[in-house]
Amino acid sequence: MRIGVFLVAAGFPGRSPGEVLRDTVEAVTVAEEAGFDDAWIAEHHFMSYGVCPSAVTLAGVALGRTDRIGVGTAVSVLSTRHPVDLAEQAAILDRVSGGRFTLGVGRGGPWVDLEVFGTGLERFERGFAESLDLLCAALGGDSVAADGEFFRFREVPVVPAVRMRPVVACTSPGTAALAAGRGLPMLLGMHVGDEEKAAMIGAYRDRSPVDEDPGHIAAAVGYVADSTAQAVRELRASMPRWLGPGLAGYVPVDGRPRPQRDIAGYVDFLCTTHPVGSADHCVASIERTAAATGLRHLILMVEGAGDHTRTLENIRRLGAEVLPRLR
Repeated sequence: MRIGVFLVAAGFPGRSPGEVLRDTVEAVTVAEEAGFDDAWIAEHHFMSYGVCPSAVTLAGVALGRTDRIGVGTAVSVLSTRHPVDLAEQAAILDRVSGGRFTLGVGRGGPWVDLEVFGTGLERFERGFAESLDLLCAALGGDSVAADGEFFRFREVPVVPAVRMRPVVACTSPGTAALAAGRGLPMLLGMHVGDEEKAAMIGAYRDRSPVDEDPGHIAAAVGYVADSTAQAVRELRASMPRWLGPGLAGYVPVDGRPRPQRDIAGYVDFLCTTHPVGSADHCVASIERTAAATGLRHLILMVEGAGDHTRTLENIRRLGAEVLPRLR
């Protein structure tokens, strides 16, 4: 098993964005000390759910503060970025870190980001495949050119050139099919359980042109306490304070209704589905997910307490009490 941490840079009430960003980098350094394989940083715009608007920038800071741990983006929102620009930034981090950086990208959503950055709703609704192909071309060759609907430019050299496969966040069958058709690994979200993850992996296998395992990754809440009851009690008390105002920050770019979520029910789902509990419970939960899905790489969202000291304690306890038993 490969086990990483997943850092949303969550904007819990009472914490300034600057404080959260500094704490996120410290969490990566503590994860390295605790023995985690990698750390993945989320990107969000104009909201408190996550206060990091550039995952590649914060990943660069984290890589500069660490020596061993891999660092990835989970994810950089491709619908609001020029794929070649993003590829160039990924190439810098790959070269400077000695190959410790992994680029994760996602389609994003129909949010106001598209208006602010000028890419428009069409890039989200129709342009993701073209954006993904251009990104892969820029990450896999010495030169790149485009002659599509959204991108059109003459051939230019890629400097510095790299050979890197992006990971693709897949929350819909359409995006999963795009990843499968290109043989790219999927990043599966916290909002689905083992049965749905297994179904997505099976559908991917049926569509993929390659037979080998591409190295799919799944995100899960990871939270350890002296007892399972204590862990669940702590997250039920803390996570709604973040998720309520945080999820309200998703503002549609057009007039469509904003999705609503039962916050208390969602927290209960996360606590019962993911490794939240005693060390024994967390180990058993991760082993159950691996057996049900075939996944061998999980990244654990460790910030659920909303308190930086408790987050660092959670990382250290997971590293000391859970990780050795999974390996």
